Amino acid sequence: MPGDRPDVDTRPSPDALLENAEREARGRLKIFLGAAPGVGKTYEMLVSGRARKSEGVDVVIGIVETHGRQETQALVDGLEAIARRNVEYRGHVLDEMDLDAILARRPQLVLVDELAHTNVEGSRHSKRYLDVEEILAKGIDVYSTLNVQHIESLNDIVAQITRIRVRETVPDSIIDRADDVEIIDLTPDDLIKRLHEGKVYLPTTAKRAIANYFSPGNLTALRELALRRTAERVDDQLVSHMQAHAIPGPWAAGDRVLVCIDHGSRGAALVRYAKRQADRLRAPWSAIHVETTGSINLPDADKDRLASHLRLAEQLGGEAITIPGQSVARDILRHAAAHNFTHVVTGKPNKPRWRELIEGSVSHDLIRHAGEISVHVVSGAARAASAARGVKTAPPPKQVKLQAYLLSTLYVSIALAFSALLDQVLDVRNLALVLLIGVLTSAVTAGLGPALYACFVSALAFNFFFLEPRYTFTIRDPESVLALVFFLVVAVTASNLTARVQRQAAAARQRARTTEDLYLFAKKLASTGTLDDVLWATAHQIASMLKVRVVILLPESGSIAVKAGYPPDDTLVDADIAAARWAWENDRPAGRGADTLPGAKRLYLPLRTGRAAIGVVGLDNDRQGPLLTPEQQRLFDALADQAALAIERVQLVADVDRARLAAEADRLRSALLTSISHDLKTPLAAIMGSAGTLRDYSGAMPEEDRTDLLSTVVDESERLNRFIANLLDMTRIESGATEPNASLHDVGDVVGTALRRAAKMLARHKTAIDAPGDLPMLKLDPVLFEQVLFNLLDNAAKYAPPGSTVRIRAWVDDNSVALQVMDEGPGIPSGDLERVFDSFYRVRKGDHVRAGTGLGLSICRGFIEAMGGTIAAGNRTDRSGAVFTITMPIPVGAPNVEDLT
Repeated sequence: MPGDRPDVDTRPSPDALLENAEREARGRLKIFLGAAPGVGKTYEMLVSGRARKSEGVDVVIGIVETHGRQETQALVDGLEAIARRNVEYRGHVLDEMDLDAILARRPQLVLVDELAHTNVEGSRHSKRYLDVEEILAKGIDVYSTLNVQHIESLNDIVAQITRIRVRETVPDSIIDRADDVEIIDLTPDDLIKRLHEGKVYLPTTAKRAIANYFSPGNLTALRELALRRTAERVDDQLVSHMQAHAIPGPWAAGDRVLVCIDHGSRGAALVRYAKRQADRLRAPWSAIHVETTGSINLPDADKDRLASHLRLAEQLGGEAITIPGQSVARDILRHAAAHNFTHVVTGKPNKPRWRELIEGSVSHDLIRHAGEISVHVVSGAARAASAARGVKTAPPPKQVKLQAYLLSTLYVSIALAFSALLDQVLDVRNLALVLLIGVLTSAVTAGLGPALYACFVSALAFNFFFLEPRYTFTIRDPESVLALVFFLVVAVTASNLTARVQRQAAAARQRARTTEDLYLFAKKLASTGTLDDVLWATAHQIASMLKVRVVILLPESGSIAVKAGYPPDDTLVDADIAAARWAWENDRPAGRGADTLPGAKRLYLPLRTGRAAIGVVGLDNDRQGPLLTPEQQRLFDALADQAALAIERVQLVADVDRARLAAEADRLRSALLTSISHDLKTPLAAIMGSAGTLRDYSGAMPEEDRTDLLSTVVDESERLNRFIANLLDMTRIESGATEPNASLHDVGDVVGTALRRAAKMLARHKTAIDAPGDLPMLKLDPVLFEQVLFNLLDNAAKYAPPGSTVRIRAWVDDNSVALQVMDEGPGIPSGDLERVFDSFYRVRKGDHVRAGTGLGLSICRGFIEAMGGTIAAGNRTDRSGAVFTITMPIPVGAPNVEDLT
C-alpha cells in the first residue's frame, strides 16, 4: 500500500499547484490535432464551437479557412465571425485575423484555425500561435487546429518520412501548455477516399497529392506520430493531476519503467534489461542514480563506470536522472511515485548476509516498501560494465596544502588570543567553545586535513594555556582530562562534518558551472544551421573547457579529413593520420596516451551517436604524458555526445534536403515529359491530319476548305514553334546564359510590336492601351521584353472569355515605370499568386484545362529579372480578372519620347 513506503510526501506538489494557479488566470486552450490535412480538424472545431454556443457560451470565429468545402461552410453560417483585417504586402492585399478586434469584443470562446500560420510581415506577432497566447492571457478560451507535421520536435522526422520539409512550425511548449488536445483520427484509406471525392483538394491536385505526400505509408507513419504525441501529452497531464492532488500512485493507466543504477559492475546489464522491458511494454523508461554523500569520494574508476551507465541509457533512448539523497531506496520510491512509474528494475543483492544486516539492502527495501509498484530484481553474474577506455589518464593536479595549514594555524592563534582575553570572565569549559570556532573555520575554508591539524593544535593549546597546572602539558585534575578528551572528540567530529559539507558544496558549485557550460553549448548547437558552424562551436567549446588544442575530422571520400580546429590547424603527420583513421574505423581511442599508436602527437577519440561513429576529435597540449584527468574525460564525453548529435542532425537535414531536391527534379522531369507529350502531340496531330487531307483530297476540295486546312497547318506550326521557343528560353534562363542586349528603347514601340505579333491570338478579344505619351525611355532588351509581353497577352487570351477586354496600362511610379497587363478572366487564387511563376505550374480552374506548358510566366520572370526589373501577379479589385505588373527602373538621365520627337 502507498502508506507502506517510508517518507512518501502526501502533500500536493508546489510546482503542480503553481501551474494550476497560472492556468486558472488564463483562458483554456484546446487543440484539435490531426495527422494530415483533410482529416476534419476544422469541422470538429466548428462542431464543438456550435455545441458550446448551444450551452449559452459566447462564441465567435476569429479566423476559419473553409477551403471551399460546403459542409464546413454550413457550420460557419450562424456563428458570429470577427471581420478580418486587410494588410497590403508587396502590392497585394491579404487578410489576417484581427487580434485587436477580438480583444475588444472579448468573447468567452474564440475559434482560431491553423495555429502554425505565419502572419504577414508588419503584424504585431510573426506567428498566429503568439496571437493565441495573447488572447489566452486575457482570459479568453481558444479552440485551434494543428497538424502533427507543424510540431517543432517532429519536424525533422516528418521531413524524413515525407521528403517534404514544413517551414511553419510551433514550439512543443504550446502543446504542453494546452489544457486539452483532441486527436482527429482518420484511417489512411478513408482519407485517400476523401481526396478522391474532392473533399480535400480539387481532383487534379488530389491525384498529385496521393502520389506524393498522401501515400498510405506516409499517412500511417504520420498517424502514429500524432497518436504518440497525444499519448505523451495525456501522460504528462496524468502526472500533473496526481502531483497537484497529492495522489501517491502509481496509476497504471500506462506503463513506465525506472531502472536503478550505481557504480557497480552490473549497471550496463540492468540498463539493457530495462530497455528490453520498456520495448515489450511499449512504455517510456528512465535510469536513475541516487547521489549520496559517499558518491563524492568514489574512485575515478567507479565514477567512470557510473558515467558510462548513464550515457548508455541515453544512447538507448531513455532518460538519465541523477538526484541527491540519503536513503537510496526511499528516494527511488519517492521519485517513482511522484512520476507515476509502474515498474522499478534493480539488481540482485550481492553483499554477504552480515553486511546486509549492518548496511541494509536497497533491493530488499524496494520490495518491502514498493506498494503498488512492480519491482524487477535482475540476477546474473557480474561483468565489466563497459570496455576499458584504452587511454591513460593524467593524475589530478595536486594542490599545495602548506598555505591551508598556515591559515589553520592563524585561525587557531586568533581563537587562542580571544580566549586569553575572555579567560578572566569565562569558565574554562566555555573557552573550549571559542577554540572550537577556530577548528570549524579551518574546516570550512581549508578542508579536512587542516581541520584535523587545527583540532590537535587547539587541544594542545587548551591544555597548555588553560588547564591546571598552566603552561605545562601535565593535567592535574581528572575532570580536566575528561574535558580535554571530549573537546578533542567534538572538534574532530565537527570538523569532519563541516569539511564534508564543504566538499559537497564545492562539488555542487563545480557541477553547476559545468552544467551551465553544457547548457550554453547545447543552446549554441541548437541555433546553428550549418555543419561548419557546429564544428567550429564544438572545437572552441572543447578547447576552452579542457584547455587543449582541438582538431575535428569527418569522413570524406572513403577516408577521414580535418574539417575544423581550434586554434586552426589542418596539418597532420603520418602517425597522426594513421591514428585518426584507426580511431574512426574501430570506434576506439588511438594516439597519444592510448593503447594503440601511442606515438602520435595527438589523442584521437571517436565522436559517436547511438548508431555509429561519425567522426574523430584530436586533442593535444604542450605538457608531457597523458592529456586528460578522469574528470576531464567524463566532461569530454558529455561534450562529444552533444556535438555528435548536432552533427548527425545537420547531416540528416542535408540528406532530407537532397532527397527533396531529387523529388522536385523527378516532379519537374515528369511535368516536362507530360507537357511535351501533350503539347507536341496535339499540334503535330493537327498538322499531320490537315497535310494528309490536302495530299489525298486536294483536287476534290473547294478552295475555301483548302485555305482552312492550310491555315490550320500554319497556326499549329506557329503554336509548335512557340512551345519549342519557350523550352529553349527556359533552358537559357536555368543555365544562366541569358545576357540582355540592353539599350534605351521606347516602351510604346515594344508594346505595339507585341500586340501585332499576338493579333491572331487576340482576334476574339478587345484590346485597350492606357499609356501617356511622355513615358521615359527604358534600358531593356527589346527582343526579351517583347517576348514577355507576348507571353502575358497569350496568357490573357487563354483565360479571358471571348469578347472581353485585355487592357495594357503604363505610368511613371517614382523612379520606375510600371506596366500592367489586365484581363477579365476568373483571376488567380490567392495561394497561387507566387506559384504561377514556377516552371510547369498551372492554375487549375474547374474541369476545363487550357492548353499550355506552364512555362510562359516562368520565362517572363526570368527575362524581366535579367533586365533588372520585377514582375508580380495579382487580381483586379474593380472586377474579376488577373493583373500582371512589370516594374522597370528609369535610367539616370533617360529622355522622354516626346523630347526625341
